[in-house]
Amino acid sequence: MSVEKVENYDDVTMYGLTPEKQEELLLAQNELTFIWTTSDGHGMGVTMSYIWRKGRIWCTATEQRARMKALARDPRCSVVISSAGVDDDVSQSITFKGRAILHKDQATRDWFYPDFARHANSPAPTPEAFVAFLDTPARIIIEVVPEKTISFDGGVMRDTTSEALK
Repeated sequence: MSVEKVENYDDVTMYGLTPEKQEELLLAQNELTFIWTTSDGHGMGVTMSYIWRKGRIWCTATEQRARMKALARDPRCSVVISSAGVDDDVSQSITFKGRAILHKDQATRDWFYPDFARHANSPAPTPEAFVAFLDTPARIIIEVVPEKTISFDGGVMRDTTSEALK
């Protein structure tokens, strides 16, 4: 990989993840920060488990959660995924701006719950037990359709810094 000579960190756009590294991080990590806008215009966020499937972020919460009411009102949202806990050597992150689609249909439940239970950070002793706790009438599945992506690869930043100091 050719490393561009840098003199400072004013322009960090060159430190983005390649599509391959982005896909690796999305599949390796299982937690994100989910961000929505409250009715008074403030940004709010929580940490949630997720899976990356079909080029989309998938997660779940029950309908009484504030974020679900907010997404029903305004589907615009963002998610932030970092490499924390996945790679201690290099800091990586991905931020998606997108829109949420809320699912309650049986077809989505049928594929999502078992897949989510196998890959998310489950407190239940087995994936089947986790599915049983998840599959309730109040639960909604969130599909985040990415519209814009910002990513960061600390390994590229490290390499360009090392090259600049030679």
